[in-house]
Amino acid sequence: MMASSDVDTREGTLFSDQNPSEMDALCPSPPGPTRPQRLYERIGGREGTSFCQTLIHLLKGNIGTGLLGLPLAVKNAGLVLGPISLLCIGVIAIHCMTVLVKCSHYLSIKVNRASLTYGEAMQYGMENVSWLRRHSQWGKVTVNVFLIITQLGFCCVYFVFLSDNIKQVVEAANTTSFNCHMNYTNQTQVLVPSFDSRLYMLCFLPAVVLLVFVPDLKYLAPLSLVANILMTASLVLIYFYSLTNISYPIDLPKVGRLKDYPLFFGTAIFAFEGIGVVLPLENKMNRPQSFIPVLYLGMGIVTFLYITLGTIGYLCFGDTIGGSITLNLPNCWTYQGVKLLYCFGIFITFALQFYVPAEILIPPVLARVSVRWERPVDMLLRTVLVLFTCALAILIPELDLVISLVGSVSSSFLALIFPPILQIITFHTEGLSPLVTIKNAAISLIGLIGFITGTYIAIEKIIERNGLKSTEAFSSFMVQ
Repeated sequence: MMASSDVDTREGTLFSDQNPSEMDALCPSPPGPTRPQRLYERIGGREGTSFCQTLIHLLKGNIGTGLLGLPLAVKNAGLVLGPISLLCIGVIAIHCMTVLVKCSHYLSIKVNRASLTYGEAMQYGMENVSWLRRHSQWGKVTVNVFLIITQLGFCCVYFVFLSDNIKQVVEAANTTSFNCHMNYTNQTQVLVPSFDSRLYMLCFLPAVVLLVFVPDLKYLAPLSLVANILMTASLVLIYFYSLTNISYPIDLPKVGRLKDYPLFFGTAIFAFEGIGVVLPLENKMNRPQSFIPVLYLGMGIVTFLYITLGTIGYLCFGDTIGGSITLNLPNCWTYQGVKLLYCFGIFITFALQFYVPAEILIPPVLARVSVRWERPVDMLLRTVLVLFTCALAILIPELDLVISLVGSVSSSFLALIFPPILQIITFHTEGLSPLVTIKNAAISLIGLIGFITGTYIAIEKIIERNGLKSTEAFSSFMVQ
């Protein structure tokens, strides 16, 4: 065993002061003075990330599987109500990101820190309130717990996404042609049934485990760049196909069923939950005071993409739209290639999303083992975390419902509930106007209602679908 002094130098806590993000590995923080000294500007601007670099990272952090699920979200809300609701949620989400950045600026100056994580901002904000000061550590712990839930939830979604899309490509491989005309159902024809999608998840498991064994994400940076290019090209082709295959006249419901609206909320807030990368990106800019314009421009582009793809995808595929728009693409090599390229991008992105919970949960355990056992224990814990996410995906192999559940359970807190509360406790001594307080309370209430209703409906639908599948499997067995 290690000497006690060695342990002390490596000792950590589960939620240490410097919580990581995937940006920490791909984009290390530049050296420089503390934030109060530099007045939000790094000495030697070349050390940090530029305006354009930060914009690219922001777009990358917000565009993923959530975007592909938005056509179904629009279906759940309705052709008119869906886009309007997406715009409203987008405006609120961007506002909450701005609030988080401003609170971080204020608190970092107050505590003389160069930068703060989301959890630290909540902790120092609670210290502003006398009766919360004793429990301020719980603010950071709570935020970090939801960050872990969210990131592991993303990993579960990736398992389901990969299995559904690869399964569809394999089953249609024998009849895939170069003819990309829309078929009768506006959907890829499944002609050679293969094994269950959950078995595909198990097939991916060894590759994912090996992927997360990569010791430093900087080694994945070239692959990440390639993945981003491939995903961008895939999105262009998806837009092209959807735009050129809208059928007229359009006869789709303008407003969806009330019971389905919480599912829309969960999917939408899942897509907009990029708040976890906001502070890491702002902290790494060479001119952090320019981050708010980057945020507005980047999230404006993201919101535009969300609304347009959600609406166009629903117009193109109508009631047959799947949990991901890729599942509706025609059975031709071009669009089967789109699925494979997007799957590759999502596979690489798995390591980036996995980085956050792994770097929060694993170091405290490693601090308690001897040096020679560090690597084996690290690999074991990473394997266990991947097995955990895969097991959850196997238990709920429904892409649309997993997205909605993750969005409702965790993303609603991080994106909508916590930032307004943080603004209230941070600036309560500065004389917040009653209108600001009411606005913050309203946003948090919207997030809370979305959390309760979205979680309930998603779980109810999951139970309902599993019941139907069990009944169908039993009936098939009896027939045989």
